[in-house]
Amino acid sequence: MTDPAMAGYDIIGDVYGCAAELEALLAQLGYEIADGTGEYRHPSRQTVFVGDLIDRGPGQLRVLQVVKAMVDAGSAQIVMGNHEFNALGYHHEHPAGSGDYLRPRNEKNTKQHQDFLDQLTDDQQRHYLAWFKTMPLWLDLGGLRVVHACWHEESMNVVRQNCGSRAPFADPAHLVDAHDKGHDLYDAIEILLKGPEINLVEYGQPPYRDMGGHLRRHARVQWWNSDAKTLRDIAVMSTSYTTADGEPYPQLPDEELPPGERPFIYTDDVPVFYGHYWRQESPTPGEDYTDRTACVDFSAVKKDGALTAYRWSGEDTIQRDNYEQLR
Repeated sequence: MTDPAMAGYDIIGDVYGCAAELEALLAQLGYEIADGTGEYRHPSRQTVFVGDLIDRGPGQLRVLQVVKAMVDAGSAQIVMGNHEFNALGYHHEHPAGSGDYLRPRNEKNTKQHQDFLDQLTDDQQRHYLAWFKTMPLWLDLGGLRVVHACWHEESMNVVRQNCGSRAPFADPAHLVDAHDKGHDLYDAIEILLKGPEINLVEYGQPPYRDMGGHLRRHARVQWWNSDAKTLRDIAVMSTSYTTADGEPYPQLPDEELPPGERPFIYTDDVPVFYGHYWRQESPTPGEDYTDRTACVDFSAVKKDGALTAYRWSGEDTIQRDNYEQLR
């Protein structure tokens, strides 16, 4: 629930090991290092991190030190990102002694996680992985909600029913279940931490090649857009995508889908904040935020990106002026 002692919350997007940018943004927002404790603190506000603290950036350890100190001291809260979840799977051997891991240690997964592996000692890795296990998957603070990729009540109920908690991975059995494609938890975690997708082929559309050249049948869903009613509205498709043979991908149909076929669209009145989606430049209405949803991931680790916060002070609709990006 919302803390009445707080004037508001500062929701900070995916940090990705960008320590210098994080400390600069905290200072810009009015946070100072408290005497004798070492954590950043604001006299009347609290930070909420949307996850994905790790991988890619040059300051992995310092980011973890700063954020964990704030969470431990009560000057911040956090939800798990898919990179923290991926790290838990990458480091969890299953079955024990088998040499196999829940997240396969292949070239692709290792490359994605390499900065964490290179910048932290084995002991430091174990220390922060233990912390990752305690992270909740979502926060409902009364007047606002926070999740890494998608606010979806049905998936949250699956977590509650299977784990009895919104922070399920303190029990390693739940982590194993979440990596089992035949278990209910698998899809629930995928939706909450990576976002829902829609199968275009089931609607008579061809597969597409993404920017990496991978042939895909599924497209991400604009769950944050309560006005999305057609396949064209709902599917996130780039103009750079092509068909399998390299032709420009055709425009999706603009016919309205039945309500039962758009189950992920967020229509609640409580504002929800999320990261994960690698927005660019400055926040744009309709694309990056709506009246009730706001993305705070503006690609901090990219050359043209900016670590971004939203300063929430009790408003029930998203206000463009409450975004603050690192200057």
